[in-house]
Amino acid sequence: MNALQRAWYAVLQQVARILFVVVFGIRVFGRRRLPRDGGVLVVSNHQSYLDPVLAAVGMPRPYHPMARESLFRFPPFAWLIRSLYAFPVRRSAADMRAVREALRRLRAGAVVLMFPEATRTRDGSIGRLQAGPVVLAARAGVPILPMVIDGAFEAWPRTSPLPRPRRICVVCGRPVSADDVARGDPDAIMAGIRREMLRLQAGLRHMGQLAARERQRGGSP
Repeated sequence: MNALQRAWYAVLQQVARILFVVVFGIRVFGRRRLPRDGGVLVVSNHQSYLDPVLAAVGMPRPYHPMARESLFRFPPFAWLIRSLYAFPVRRSAADMRAVREALRRLRAGAVVLMFPEATRTRDGSIGRLQAGPVVLAARAGVPILPMVIDGAFEAWPRTSPLPRPRRICVVCGRPVSADDVARGDPDAIMAGIRREMLRLQAGLRHMGQLAARERQRGGSP
């Protein structure tokens, strides 16, 4: 990463942070669970088009999102997301070029972001997770950090052409160490990551219910 690109990323991250606080009241929990240095593979659920920005906006290190290839077909937008470290992946087949690029970045010490559901949720739930990220992390020798985004589905569901104001939370879970990734079975590790993500999502929703009750009590005569 050169200094100019880092500065550009930092400026846009700050703009996005202010915008998302104002529009969505975004809150980010567990950011200290992201290792301070070295390669890390972040795996997140996928609720909306906003997710790559939501996942990175409150974090202390730049994210390198693996984004679907169709997003790079419009040159101005392709330039923008490439300037923010995104790189393309073909979802219809095993894309070895994208795998090699992800490995290169992880081994160079970057934070790579993947959405192992491979598509946006249709109902807000966390679907089946592909085991590919575990294989990638094992080859790169890096830990995996589970992340959950909640509220983005209500803010921008598949059926809506534009986003709308809704409260959004992002939380980082317990990392899976590089040693555990290397020694474990990919399917079993990903199943454990999904359980952790479901636990995090349930916690966020319980917290939201408590906050709603407090607001109702505050508004009662």
